[in-house]
Amino acid sequence: MPAATDRMEFSPPSQPGLVRAFALAILAHLLLMIALTWGIRWNRESENTVAEAELWSSVPQQAAPKLVEQPPPPPPPPEQKVVTPPPPPAPSQADIAIEREKKKQELAEKLRQELEKQKKLEARKKLEEQKRELLAQKKEAEERQKREEQAKEAKLKTKQRDEDKKLAALRAEQMKRIQGLAGATGAESSRGTALRSAGPSDSYGGRVRARVKPNIVFTDEVAGNPTAEVEVRAAPDGTITSRKIAKSSGVKSWDDAVLRALDKTEVLPRDIDGRVPTPLLLVFKLRD
Repeated sequence: MPAATDRMEFSPPSQPGLVRAFALAILAHLLLMIALTWGIRWNRESENTVAEAELWSSVPQQAAPKLVEQPPPPPPPPEQKVVTPPPPPAPSQADIAIEREKKKQELAEKLRQELEKQKKLEARKKLEEQKRELLAQKKEAEERQKREEQAKEAKLKTKQRDEDKKLAALRAEQMKRIQGLAGATGAESSRGTALRSAGPSDSYGGRVRARVKPNIVFTDEVAGNPTAEVEVRAAPDGTITSRKIAKSSGVKSWDDAVLRALDKTEVLPRDIDGRVPTPLLLVFKLRD
């Protein structure tokens, strides 16, 4: 019985109840619209809550689209008012003259400061140059004084050394003289300091010329009287070991003739003491 009743309830209505069905459809649409409106408002109050509602009706109906409210348009931007500043007042002639005079004074002050700065730099440079000159002069004077002192010291040392040499030589000579007085062979009037006379006697030169002159062969015609000085060295027995021109006569043929005569002589005569003095300086004149 209940199953039959359920089938009767969900079965399509009979044709005669069409007005009632139409009224129900209108009522369902109204309820649907109220539900949608309430759902949209509820969504605004709680954004994170989602709810779904299902409506059942005995007659299938198509749901109407959801009502979507458009967001309000943004307000228009406020109008910006462009404020133009008023133009500056034109300077008067007096202001221009004052400004010009002020610039002149500033320029004059700047020039004055530059001149003072330049003068200070020049004065400083001049002072530094004077200091350098004074230092250089002082250094030069010190070096000159040092050189003079060194020269004086060297001169004193040289003088002292010479005096010491002279004293040493004099002392040695006196010692030799003292030691040799006992064996001296000179005459009582002799003033020499040697043990015996070493030079030739006064007559020895004539004896040598007498032996050498015969060996001189010279036939040239020469003006004047050429004189040749010859240094001769001999052995103790008188043998001539060397001879050389000490001072030329200016006539080469006469110098050669004298040397040849000495070579030919070979042996010099002995002096009165039996010795042959050496070396000897012999003078030969063309015309005695």
